[in-house]
Amino acid sequence: MAVSFPKMPDFFKEMAMGIVVHSYGLRWNSKIESQRYPGFKDALDLLEHCHAIGAGGVQVIVKDWTPEFARRVRARSEQLGMYVEGSIGVPGTQQDVARFEQEVKNAKEAGIQVLRTVCSSGRRYETYHSRDAFQQLQRNALVALRLAVPILKQQKMKLAVENHKDWRAPELELMLKQLNNEWVGVTLDFGNSISLLEDPMEVIETLSPYAFSTHVKDMAMEEYDDGFLLSEVPLGKGILDLPKIIGLCRKHNPKINFSLEMITRDPLGIPCLKNEYWSTFEGVNGSELARTLRLIRQHKYNGHLPGIATLSPENKLAAEEQNILECLAYSKGALQL
Repeated sequence: MAVSFPKMPDFFKEMAMGIVVHSYGLRWNSKIESQRYPGFKDALDLLEHCHAIGAGGVQVIVKDWTPEFARRVRARSEQLGMYVEGSIGVPGTQQDVARFEQEVKNAKEAGIQVLRTVCSSGRRYETYHSRDAFQQLQRNALVALRLAVPILKQQKMKLAVENHKDWRAPELELMLKQLNNEWVGVTLDFGNSISLLEDPMEVIETLSPYAFSTHVKDMAMEEYDDGFLLSEVPLGKGILDLPKIIGLCRKHNPKINFSLEMITRDPLGIPCLKNEYWSTFEGVNGSELARTLRLIRQHKYNGHLPGIATLSPENKLAAEEQNILECLAYSKGALQL
């Protein structure tokens, strides 16, 4: 018999690690013809596959759902005993509030209690080219979240802002303090903030008290001419102290879900040795750059960072699936999730 999530306060404590939809960036709405790795057309496809490989739930985009589809998602997730978290866009203007409200209602109909969001349009060092531009982003984000709050409160839905290669941890914490609302917190990405020259454990210590959801990952780095390359790698193969991070998250939120975001792609270039990289930062100094470069040299990855540019479409899909399966195995063994 299906049991709704709100009636099970201890349900999430024993959940296996779930999967963020972006872990399946290659298969989500894939146009690649593959018998072995067919594309996922919607949340139900993703849910079924993640259950088949032993995941505890999914975090998935809720855009363009209908109430009827949301009810199907809820029914199937309850049958499978899996959690579902949503991913949603915040309302940029008053005219966008109706869209946001309907998506929140659809998410609630699906049994979702936490929605992940981002407040920027891209990576900080690629999208914003002056302090004024980034400060405008900060102002816009605060406006958007204030537009969202009445709907979140009415629907009793939590909204979690990701540290998405945009906010340094103190900036995101300051915004949350300015907002000062119980319905808005953080989707804590374990590794993104390395791209902004932050110490990963300092980020976790700063933001874990606000965490509603997570993006679990491990990271590896390698120097290149303009700075360093940054890559998600299978759990346990990177530099992050995952047991400590998970312990801190649980300390502050015992019911938090752990959702894997293992993105299979070529390494990202972080051009921290170019002048343009620094154009949005204030109060970030050379010692933080030196610490990051020292971290890279102290924790060299075994071989070159993995990439997929030279692989065939089928082998790219195979690499994506293998990475996710390896992470799930590690989570159940070493992390006991």
